[in-house]
Amino acid sequence: MATTERKPFLLDFEKPLTDLEARIDQIRELAAENGVDVSEEIRQLETRSVQLRQEIFSGLSPAQRLQVARHPRRPSTLDYIQAISDE
Repeated sequence: MATTERKPFLLDFEKPLTDLEARIDQIRELAAENGVDVSEEIRQLETRSVQLRQEIFSGLSPAQRLQVARHPRRPSTLDYIQAISDE
């Protein structure tokens, strides 16, 4: 049985961050395949990813903040109720 991978719903301003994270994953895979230690480079890219995330989300416009608040994958009240209730 084939599994289907859901693509994450991305907002326009999140694209540079997801591109960087994809690049980090590619480097990890290539390093594992070739037996090369690139831990320092990965650490630097991960640090850049954290900085980029901070830059992006600290400078959002009011409209972009609204997009985040209304994100389709954001948990709703019902999600929280189902998580804390048995019925």
